[in-house]
Amino acid sequence: MQYKWKVLSNTTVATLMAAIDTNIVLISLPTIGRELPGTTATTLLWILLGYSLLTAVVLLNFGRLSDMFGRVRLYILGFAIFTLGSLLCGFSQTGLELVLFRLVQAIGAGFLFSNSAAIITDAFPPNERGRALGINQVSIVVGAVAGLILGGIITSTIGWRWIFFVNVPIGVLATLRARADLHELVKPAEKPHIDYLGNLCFAFGLTLILLGVTLGALEDVSAAEAFGMVVLGVALLGAFVYVESREAAPMLDLSLFRNREFSGSAVSMLLNALARGAFTFVLVFYLQGPPRFLSPFTAGLFLIPVSASLATFGPISGWLSDRYGPRWFLVSGLVVSAAGFLWLSTISANESFVALAPPLILVGSGMGLFASPNRAAMMSAVPPGRRGVASGIGTTFLNAGSTVSLGITLIVLAQVLPHAAILAIFLGSPSQVIGPGVASGFLEAIHIIFLASAVLILSALVPSILRSRPPPASLTPAADGD
Repeated sequence: MQYKWKVLSNTTVATLMAAIDTNIVLISLPTIGRELPGTTATTLLWILLGYSLLTAVVLLNFGRLSDMFGRVRLYILGFAIFTLGSLLCGFSQTGLELVLFRLVQAIGAGFLFSNSAAIITDAFPPNERGRALGINQVSIVVGAVAGLILGGIITSTIGWRWIFFVNVPIGVLATLRARADLHELVKPAEKPHIDYLGNLCFAFGLTLILLGVTLGALEDVSAAEAFGMVVLGVALLGAFVYVESREAAPMLDLSLFRNREFSGSAVSMLLNALARGAFTFVLVFYLQGPPRFLSPFTAGLFLIPVSASLATFGPISGWLSDRYGPRWFLVSGLVVSAAGFLWLSTISANESFVALAPPLILVGSGMGLFASPNRAAMMSAVPPGRRGVASGIGTTFLNAGSTVSLGITLIVLAQVLPHAAILAIFLGSPSQVIGPGVASGFLEAIHIIFLASAVLILSALVPSILRSRPPPASLTPAADGD
């Protein structure tokens, strides 16, 4: 087998596993809330948010570390850490333990996400990158949706702990295969240097914003305390940008954003993540919450159209964008996704599978059309020695946007539903516990969230259309070494 195909097969398994674990827990949350001692609504949320948040926080730095010490080396380390974290999660005895062990998983996922695209870009020539990155990037979004289906099946049959245990044998084998098959193609170009101040500003800023939103929405702190956390978090993110603009070796290389092809791709990715980050979260509770109360298995089946359409269109758009350029695939993907979200903003409380499938297919098809051409354009716009950083920036934007999207969803829910109703929905309370007026309020919140998603998706048209080709000469990769 040619080396490039070994790279693609291994990295696709890695990103698929890490992406599946982003959402495989989501559909099991009501069951975990009932069965795991010491689990509150806040704990349940942070089982999700902790994983996404820490992954977003470490990605930028891990991207730089890979450019310093070798992408393959840190990629293999990430696989091993992720597998260990999965094993620990399966043995969790309390809600707090599960939150902490999910953080171990997140560190491993950070190494996998930050290096996969860079390793693929190194291994494939420019005229094949779109297709290769398309397959790999689609695995991230397919994994996020497939995690819901697998989580529903596993939770309904052998129990929620096995959503973690199934990762262990796959992770062990893939780690050994990566160590045997992969090697460095680009020599580390940077001297080791850690941007400690930038790391602290970014990590604490994003964490405080999410703490303020989640704790405030669930009334674990007062409104004034929640607002203060959010304001301080925003200030720290502003300080982060200031620090990075003056840091000799920043974790966020702002010079890359002078390239309009790169910056257009990054901003489009961020807006898409803000729009789609809460998509599966909302759908899971729409299907398992009032008034439907479907089982995890049945709820997972309802989400098959998203995964199937995304898996179909993702590789196709990547292959075609190699030949015809990415712009029209990006635009069409955004428009199709927006149409799907607008449709979802009108759904009734008890849509059948047949009625719900068309808008889900539109959303999935649009994701597939957009994701791989956008990532290929982003990675090809930077020199080989900066691809670790570029990959880290892209996936950080994706994860940070998705995580913030969950926070925005909580704010909307808190404005529409009483506190007790939100807790009952998140904890998987039976239908007799949830009052009759909750279903209508919950549906109203869902309509608002999906309408906002459509607006955000359409706003991504602006950076997608305004991007320029070719990139400036100072950042053009004159020699790829392929």
